[in-house]
Amino acid sequence: MTTRERFQAVIHFQPFDRLPLVEWAGWWDKTLTRWHVEGLPEALTDRYAICRHFGLDLYWQDWIGTRRPTCPQPASHGAPLISTMSDYEKIRPHLFPDVETQSERWKLWMEWARRQQQGEAVLWFTLEGFFWFPRVLLGIEPHLYAFYDEPDLVHRINADLAAWHLSVLEKIGSICAPDFMTFAEDLSYNKGSMISKDQFDEFLKPYYARVIPALKKRGIIPFIDSDGDITVPAAWFEETGVEGILPLERQAGVDIAGVRAEHPRMRFIGHFDKMTMNQGEVVMRAEFERLLPTAAKGGFLISCDHQTPPGVSYRDYQLYLSLFREYAAQAGRLSKCRLATNDTPQTSV
Repeated sequence: MTTRERFQAVIHFQPFDRLPLVEWAGWWDKTLTRWHVEGLPEALTDRYAICRHFGLDLYWQDWIGTRRPTCPQPASHGAPLISTMSDYEKIRPHLFPDVETQSERWKLWMEWARRQQQGEAVLWFTLEGFFWFPRVLLGIEPHLYAFYDEPDLVHRINADLAAWHLSVLEKIGSICAPDFMTFAEDLSYNKGSMISKDQFDEFLKPYYARVIPALKKRGIIPFIDSDGDITVPAAWFEETGVEGILPLERQAGVDIAGVRAEHPRMRFIGHFDKMTMNQGEVVMRAEFERLLPTAAKGGFLISCDHQTPPGVSYRDYQLYLSLFREYAAQAGRLSKCRLATNDTPQTSV
C-alpha cells in the first residue's frame, strides 16, 4: 500500500497491510536539542526531514492562521487582545487574512497535492475552532466570563470565523481534496470540558453546522484536536458531524476502548502514552498491547498522545519506533482476520 492508500484503508475501517507510522505533531524543541547531541544529525531541523530520517510516513500539515502579520500580540500567553465589541471592531482589520493573496502557500499546496495524488503523502490542515479563536482574542480567563458577560461578542467572532473558514475551504477545494483536517479546539482539561453542553450548543454548535457540511461535501474528514479528557464532549462534537478526535491524552484518563465502545464510527489519532517512552521495552510493549485490539479494528491511528517530551532519549525513541513497526504489522494481520468476521463498522470510502 502507498502512504495514502494505507491511511484511507485504516480511516475507513477497511483491511490494511500495517498501521501508518505517524507523528501527528512535531517534536518539542527541547527534545530535538537533546537528540542532536545524542545522534540525530544536527542539520535535521525540518519536521518532514526528521520524519524521513526515522522512516515515518509523511503526513503534511498546514495550520492556516487567523491573524494577519499586523495583528497586535498579547502582553503574555493567554492575555486578552480585546474585551468589548468596540475593541473587536478595531482589531478586525488585522484578522482573517485574504486567502487569494497567499500565493506562496498555494504554490506549496499544489506541489503537495501532486504528491498526495501519487500516494506519497497524506494531506491535512488545521483551522482554529469556535472555542479556541475567541479565547485567543479575549484571553483565557476572560473568555470563560464572556459566555455570560459578552454573548453577542462571542457570537459575532464565531460568525466571522465561520465565514472565513468557508472562504478558506473554497480555495483549498480548488486545488485538491485533503484527506482530513483538524479544528484546533483545546476545549477540555484533565477533568473534562471547560464549558457546559448548553454553552456548547449555544456558542459553538451553530458555527460547526455551517462549516462541517462544506468539508464533507469535499470528502474531507473533520477531526477535533483537543487536549485533556474529551470523553464527554466527544458526543457533543459527534452531534455536529465531527468524525474524529485526537490526541486522546492518556494522562487525562482517556481510554480508547471505552471511547470506541461509545463511538463505534468515530476515528481517532494518538493515545500512545508519552510517559511510557523512557521506561524501557517492557512498559512500552504493555502500552502497545493495550492499544492493539482497538487499532486492529480500524479507524484508529496509533501515535504519541502529544509531542514526545525531552525526557525521552534518542535511543528511547528508536526503541519506540522499532516496537511501533512490530505492532503496526501485527495490527495489519489482525485487521484482515477481523474483516472475515465482519467485526468492524463499515464506512464508504
